This record gives sequence, structure tokens and C-alpha cells, in this order.
Amino acid sequence: MSASNFENVEALEAFLSHPTPEVIDAMRRLDGDLMILGASGKMGPTLAMLAQRAVAEAGLRTHVIGVSRFSNPHVAEKLNRAGVKTITCDLMDDATLRSLPQASHIIYMVGTKFGTAGREARTWAVNAFLPGRVVQHFCHARFVLFSSGNVYPLVPVTDGGCTEETPPGPIGEYAQSVLGRERIFEHFARQLNVPGVILRLNYAVELRYGVLLDIARQVRNGGAIDLGMGHVNVIWQGDANAYALRALTLAETPPRILNVTGPETISVRRLALQFGELLGQEPLFEGCEGEDALLNNAQQAFKLLGYPRVPLGKAIEWVAAWVRTDRPILDKPTHFETRDGKF
Repeated sequence: MSASNFENVEALEAFLSHPTPEVIDAMRRLDGDLMILGASGKMGPTLAMLAQRAVAEAGLRTHVIGVSRFSNPHVAEKLNRAGVKTITCDLMDDATLRSLPQASHIIYMVGTKFGTAGREARTWAVNAFLPGRVVQHFCHARFVLFSSGNVYPLVPVTDGGCTEETPPGPIGEYAQSVLGRERIFEHFARQLNVPGVILRLNYAVELRYGVLLDIARQVRNGGAIDLGMGHVNVIWQGDANAYALRALTLAETPPRILNVTGPETISVRRLALQFGELLGQEPLFEGCEGEDALLNNAQQAFKLLGYPRVPLGKAIEWVAAWVRTDRPILDKPTHFETRDGKF
């Protein structure tokens, strides 16, 4: 697909939620309904629509259920139009959580990151306490639990990124609470014999948000690019969502850990220069590249699930065209350049 095909948000979301044969096959292999907890975030809506389209194309009677507070009711309306059943629920309310219907498969996307500073207690409650309560309620389901590459330490940019065998080294309370999410989930999964996969994601991108958009907008607006975190990993959101759905077939006890990102270690300076060429704007820089960065190695995921379908170069072209034509964005900066873990 060329950037000119993304005429609007609807066309973009249709592309993001287009199921591949592998996703359709994965849905055929699942028995029972799928519930997505945290379905109204940046990735949740298109993941839910992807699952629903795969179910429809497979001719299944499986229900796809999106659960969220849905503070923006338009998201629930959009999902309902797409065939996804929605339930408005504050999962931190224990009575409301217990009222949720059972489902055979759970994709857990609940978490809080930005605004952690000053609200550390709530961050820990949402990120590390809640997963245990959820697993207790859905103790007969299989899980895919979204985590983050932030649980890893900064590593030399020449080392190829952290593998699943790299010992965690979270920097800051957000990252520590995400590791807490994993540990609490694993504890109850072991105790209750619940199969699962923990996805350590680094970073999903599309045209309305993500590291690529952050850099492209900074270049176009004439702002200086901070080179402190001089290298990153990214993956097209549609590919990350496809991995999440297909990972349900890999769930095991104790939970399997799987890194999810693109295959490249990307120079932030080089990204800015590419966007500069595409946008006709000379990028400005501040600071210098560190010798280490927050980087993941997803070779295990590629071995099990194949490589991402959307290459980095294509995503860069699409983001540049989106920015150049002033299309809608979510206005949710990633703060990928943060090195001290304070979000």
C-alpha cells in the first residue's frame, strides 16, 4: 500500500486491522470467546477490530469482547460498529471486575505509564496489583499479557539488544512496576495453572503516534532532536497486534516470555535525517548519542511467528506523508528519549 491510499483515519484503521492468513488460522485454532482488557488504548481498538475481522473471515461464532472504561465513548461506538461487543468496566473496581463474563482467551493490555511521577502508588496498583486479581477471576482462560521492553536495562548499541534471557534491570518506578506486573501475573499463573505469554513490546508505531511520528513532527516543526537515547527499536502496530493474537496459540505454564519489536537497531540521527529529506526540513540535534540504549532482540518471535510484514522504510515513508499533509494524530508523545525512567 502507498501512503496515498491512507486518505483518512478509517482507511488507516482498515489497513491496521486487515487479518493475514496466519492470524485467521490462529483464530480457527482457538476454542471459545476472546476478551481484550484495556481495549480503548492506542493499540486496543485496532487489535479488537483485527480479531473480529479474522473471526468473520474464518466463519467462526467466536465473540470478540472489548473491555475498558471507555472514557471516550466514540471508541466503544466504533468497536460496536465493527462487530466487537463492548463492556464498560473499571477493572480496579473489584465488584465490577467480578461481574465480567468468563472468556476462554484474554489479551491483557491494561497499564499506566505517563504521569507516573507523583502518582507512584496508583501506578503500582494498576500495573502490579491488578493482574493478580484478573488472573484469579479468569483462572480458566489462556492469556497474552502485554509488558514492555522497559523491564530491561540499557545495553550497548552494538550488542544486538536484550534477549528473553537478559536479566531484568528496570530503571525508574514505571519500569519497576511493569516488572511487578509480570511477576504477579507469573505467580498466579503458576498457582492456578493458567497458560500465558508475556509480550515485552518495544515500540509499536503507526501514523498517529509512536517514535517515528515523534521524530518526524520534531523535524518538521524545527525542534531539536534529543540524541541521548540514540538508538531505538520499532514495529508496525498491525504486525504487533498480529503477533499478540497469534501468541495465544503459544501460551504455556509457566508463562512464556517473548520480545516483540522490529529487526533493526535504528539510529535516531539517521531517522531524523531521513525525515528531513522527506519533509524538506534540515533536522536540528542536541546532545550526543550514548553508547547504550533500551533495545530488544526479537529473534525468538521471528523464529516462531515470522518477520514483520511492514518494513521500516515503508513505515517511514507513510509517517512522513501523514505529517506532511497534516493528518490527525493522537498527540500522545512516547518520550522514548527518556533515560532516567521518569515518565
